Amino acid sequence: MGFREIGVEPRLVEALRRQGIKEPFEVQTESIPFALDGLDVCCRAPTGSGKTLAFGLPLISRCRYAEPYRPTALILSPTRELAEQICGVLKPLAATIELEILAVYGGTSYSRQRRALKNGVDILVACPGRLMDLVEQDALELSDVDIVVIDEADRMADMGFIKPVSKIIDMCSEYRQTILFSATLDDEVAGLVSRYQTKPVNVEVGPKAVSMDSMNHFFWEMKNSKKSDISSKAIKKIGKSIIFCRTRAGVDRVGYELEDLRLNVTTLHGGMTQSQRDKSMKRFSKDSGIVLVATDVAARGIDIQGIKCVIHYDPPENGKAYKHRSGRTARAGENGTVISLVQRPQKRSYNQIQKNVGIRIDFTQPEIEKLPNTGFDYSEFLQRHGNSMGNQSSNGSRNRRRGNHRNRNRGSRNGRSGRGNSSSQNGSRRRNNHSSRNGRTSQNGKPKSRGRRNARRNRPPKQRN
Repeated sequence: MGFREIGVEPRLVEALRRQGIKEPFEVQTESIPFALDGLDVCCRAPTGSGKTLAFGLPLISRCRYAEPYRPTALILSPTRELAEQICGVLKPLAATIELEILAVYGGTSYSRQRRALKNGVDILVACPGRLMDLVEQDALELSDVDIVVIDEADRMADMGFIKPVSKIIDMCSEYRQTILFSATLDDEVAGLVSRYQTKPVNVEVGPKAVSMDSMNHFFWEMKNSKKSDISSKAIKKIGKSIIFCRTRAGVDRVGYELEDLRLNVTTLHGGMTQSQRDKSMKRFSKDSGIVLVATDVAARGIDIQGIKCVIHYDPPENGKAYKHRSGRTARAGENGTVISLVQRPQKRSYNQIQKNVGIRIDFTQPEIEKLPNTGFDYSEFLQRHGNSMGNQSSNGSRNRRRGNHRNRNRGSRNGRSGRGNSSSQNGSRRRNNHSSRNGRTSQNGKPKSRGRRNARRNRPPKQRN
């Protein structure tokens, strides 16, 4: 069965064909006909199952043209990366029927978003925080929105967005169509369904939870100082991997350490600008990207193909977070590897995590040779993509900056500046500069005249012709 048979209009079918997309996935076959009929849809499906086209195609087909500042269709996303990803998938399709689409999220220019809204945006993809900001600034009116999509609703709940999402939906048209997609349908998501959907069509695709059976789990006990070296060896054995750390500083530190071990590293965390995050995602998505070091911001909603291994560098918060992180691998029926790097004091929390996710794995010493063979050849990878360090001069400068930063900190602790000048020398220079400014001293030691400056200040304005 093709897209035309499930009701997708010919222009969109042709646009999909040009992208090499000819047959719909299960979630698209099950949900698109109902969404095209204008019915509310509640769909439980895992990330990577084709959800974006499942809600995007009927939304584009039914979307009305909008007036300035008044979009007619809204897609709510929990993260900036997911919002940008949705926009990137739907923009070429929307263009075939002359619809304007815009993604709005924090970390980007307000003025650019206001200009686009002024020119008219039909489909708005938004994170709740930035959307509320624009509404409060009177840059946006939602009463014309008659199609609302809530993507990754369970992630919205995890991030505490249920109240803002509810407030946003209340601003939209009373006669809207509401479509909800979620990997799980827990209590808070069920509350959204009961409050904002009218007789929704329920669609369920895939397992109700991330399957642990399709993953090879390893729990390796080690000292913290060994983690980066072991991670590097595992990645070189298995291939494309994601490493999860708990903090932004941890991501940066691990990224530097893996670069020192000759790996091409990409980092991702909430402290980066949106431009930096976009570049990181594009770089890692390419075949030359081998490892992404990230905080949990990347654990949900980002669909990157070909992830062979997930490494828990720092422990996940709980069993649910373990599933979310680990779910980046073993997708679309493939197997994956999950490695947890465990320090001795962390064994109790990992035992509880194992119990929560329904697995029982012994803690062992690291054994790289026992990792599954994925057919990845690191030597061949280097030959195909060049030196794994990429631009060595760029990375060298990063390491030098890091070294300089450490030297400056060490110098400040010893009462010395980063350049090695003593505090007395610095104080003397400051005093000399201060006296020079006050006394207006010239190079020959004589006071400078203030007459020229006063004369310029008292000069009458030029007469206009």
